[in-house]
Amino acid sequence: MKVPLRYQVTNYDCGPTSLLNGLSILFEREEIPPEVLRRIVACSIDWIGEDGTPGKRGTTHAAMAHLSAWLEDCGRAGWLDLSCRYLTGKDVTLAEGSSLRGAILRGGTAVAFIDLDGWHYILLTGVEEDRVLAFDPWILPEPFPVPDVKTDYDHPYLYNRVVPLERFESTDIHPYSFGPYETREAVLMTKGRTK
Repeated sequence: MKVPLRYQVTNYDCGPTSLLNGLSILFEREEIPPEVLRRIVACSIDWIGEDGTPGKRGTTHAAMAHLSAWLEDCGRAGWLDLSCRYLTGKDVTLAEGSSLRGAILRGGTAVAFIDLDGWHYILLTGVEEDRVLAFDPWILPEPFPVPDVKTDYDHPYLYNRVVPLERFESTDIHPYSFGPYETREAVLMTKGRTK
């Protein structure tokens, strides 16, 4: 059974929420072992806030890299029919022929680190010509203030934003950009073991 994708319950859980949403797209609810949920939640929201409060800056790149490797191990061990790969820097691109674009076009998902008035994780779920389908776990109280980013609540199992592809590719910091190469990060998840 598939379940609708979920939204953050705090200001800080965009990372684990996006990882879990990616797994929800790839697998039926009954296929996801409870240990996977436990590990994702236990190993994320680890970034210390500026005031010294644990978790008040969300999830670090180190935690996402660890979780990506752990999910890949789950695939190797046969817990899930999953391949998972952690990308950084210039590998985080949706250009033709890129690993990121290829995985999404083959039905995979990618948790991407983007700018949204501060750094934030979202789930990329589709690429259609010059636009990207994404599920942003940050629920909006009103329409998104950038006119070329569309909010779509009619596809709760797959996406809630339609974003021009060119926004992601920018090295400038603006809503839905991957930003500078040194901050780029994505976790690719595909159903099936990569040969």
